[in-house]
Amino acid sequence: MTSQQTLDTFKNVEIITALITPFDENGDINFEVLPKLIEDLLAHHTQALILAGTTAESPTLTHDEELELFAFVNTTVKGRVPLIAGVGTNDTRDSIEFVKEVAKLGYISAGLAVTPYYNKPSQEGVYQHFKAIAESSELPIIIYNIPGRVVTKIEPDTILRLAKLPNILAIKDCVDVENLAFLVENAPTDFLIYTGEDGLAFHAKALGAQGVISVASHVLGNEIYEMFDELKNGTVARAAAIHRLILPKINALFSLPSPAPIKAVLNKRGYNVGGLRLPLVAATEEEVKKINDILDK
Repeated sequence: MTSQQTLDTFKNVEIITALITPFDENGDINFEVLPKLIEDLLAHHTQALILAGTTAESPTLTHDEELELFAFVNTTVKGRVPLIAGVGTNDTRDSIEFVKEVAKLGYISAGLAVTPYYNKPSQEGVYQHFKAIAESSELPIIIYNIPGRVVTKIEPDTILRLAKLPNILAIKDCVDVENLAFLVENAPTDFLIYTGEDGLAFHAKALGAQGVISVASHVLGNEIYEMFDELKNGTVARAAAIHRLILPKINALFSLPSPAPIKAVLNKRGYNVGGLRLPLVAATEEEVKKINDILDK
């Protein structure tokens, strides 16, 4: 697939769901519950899926589990929406080897690579890391800027340098409104900008970004879609009203380390996605009640 073909694939993709990984009582991936969850996501306006991202607890998934997860989801989705695979680590060489392997699968549309964590590289190190990954295979790369998790922030000027590379497709940015505004104003038109903060989805779309890479879309897909639709129609007041309505719910979904809250909500709604792998822990009964009470309003 050429760069232009990949861009065409994503040009109408506004809501991407970072898919959770369900576990059974033994802590193994529960593949039995995935088809219903995926079908419901697609029915509620998810336009692409990220597999083995942070929300999927990727640091605790093995290499083989990730490949098995990719294959299973591909069989379920059957090409209806693009699939994005988490491919980044804090080891550039390891990331390169994995992105090459994933590219050979043939059904993954892009790779999501997070800012190198723990190593705490300079901006030049960050640039060279993503450049090496992007140049190692034909799989388009989405860079993931989330300083709250990885310590290092990709500075705006570094993002603009990376945006010029032909195989860098997009960014998932988890900084702030100012960062989004700068990128929308200054990045090339063929570089897609997504917020990774559900609470900034309204702001991002209003500023001219492509959309949101979302956790909340597991349960708020209709509302996010309607909010974006109102913005496209120019009815900003209606979009803002939806934003105000869902913001407390979004905050509840991030009141504990993710994905504990969204798993608590999905479990209550009958999806049986199970618990989390250590070092993450599930919400307590009191926390589950509080989160679900807010979501049910």
